[in-house]
Amino acid sequence: MASGIRDKVAILGMGCTRFGERWDMGAEELLVEAFEECLADAGIEKDRIEAAWFGTCIEEINLGKSATPLGVTLRLPNIPITRTENYCATGTEAFRGAVYAVASGACDIALAIGVEKLKDTGYGGLPNSGSGFGSLVWQWFPNGSAPGLFAQLASAYAAKYRVSDPDLKRAIGHVSVKSHANGALNPKAHLRKPVSIDQVLAAPIIAHPLGLFDCCGVSDGSACAIVTTPEIARSLGKKDLVSVKALQLAVSSGYEGGFNEWEGEHFVTTSRCSTKAYEEAGIAKPREEISMMEVHDCFSITELVTYEDLHISERGHAWRDSLDGFYDRDGKLPAQVDGGLKCFGHPIGASGLRMIYEMYLQLLGRAGERQLKNPRYGLTHNLGGFPHQNVCAISIVGRYENG
Repeated sequence: MASGIRDKVAILGMGCTRFGERWDMGAEELLVEAFEECLADAGIEKDRIEAAWFGTCIEEINLGKSATPLGVTLRLPNIPITRTENYCATGTEAFRGAVYAVASGACDIALAIGVEKLKDTGYGGLPNSGSGFGSLVWQWFPNGSAPGLFAQLASAYAAKYRVSDPDLKRAIGHVSVKSHANGALNPKAHLRKPVSIDQVLAAPIIAHPLGLFDCCGVSDGSACAIVTTPEIARSLGKKDLVSVKALQLAVSSGYEGGFNEWEGEHFVTTSRCSTKAYEEAGIAKPREEISMMEVHDCFSITELVTYEDLHISERGHAWRDSLDGFYDRDGKLPAQVDGGLKCFGHPIGASGLRMIYEMYLQLLGRAGERQLKNPRYGLTHNLGGFPHQNVCAISIVGRYENG
């Protein structure tokens, strides 16, 4: 019977570029910047890497298809490289491939790396993939937009739990205020300017109730990890280890899109994925045991609802927890300590790995001004797609405590 991967894999090193409008670099240079930091942190030569997983999402305007751009850019010595893509879960999917390879014994040391170069398009959001979603996409999805669909999530949440419009606006507004305050402390973040709740509430509406500050932009950037077994990490001189406690993925089945039972106010995938992740990690009370988390805040309402789908806030109470400061950096369970997608940035292929990078820094006491006190478990969460049809990826990492 499957036993999971808890503590079978340790993170040997990680790297992450500064996110933002990186006009001075192409995707290849971003890969090199992240990889060089990661390799130095791991303390190994690159010929020790036996396999790699390479995450990019919108390859049409990026590096193109296949894994060859990574092998050529990093001059990896003819090792197996797999290109992964799974919407906004792409970075975590690359990490999952590398971790599973080590956990299975297929290789001793593996690389996970993700990159996206989106700002050169001159477009404020994600480029339209057109027929990349399938030749029949325009027959069943003719007029959708990301802000519009996530605004419907907000409306459904407010209706089900009878949250007034002013209360919901202020609650999701606080989500963004908190992330901007955190991002201001992060030298690698795309947006580093604090904002006030008054600024957020007065901003132009994009799709009610979502205003300008409730929407994250996109960025250029890259992040990566080198993973191995705890035993090999020890043999290489590593003392304080961060190990993988759980990795889970859940994909929509079509249930939500039927609109028969699902009321549109939460993410089915996140609820089920988090339950499996806690089981794998041996966590019984996530509200008490999780020390910090990075969740997918493509829109502020996404983050708010995710608090409940992660079984941390009670159903219908996340908006109160937000206003009470429960998820602030000085609250009981800090979220988006590095600024989140909203302020660190969102280069799709790199975002999942960027989240794990922050957990890794925090667990090793290397987060600078953002450093939290004695974190034990860090959770990361990606959601790619839309409320009714999506991919959810969750990782839990923590201190290695088995010797």
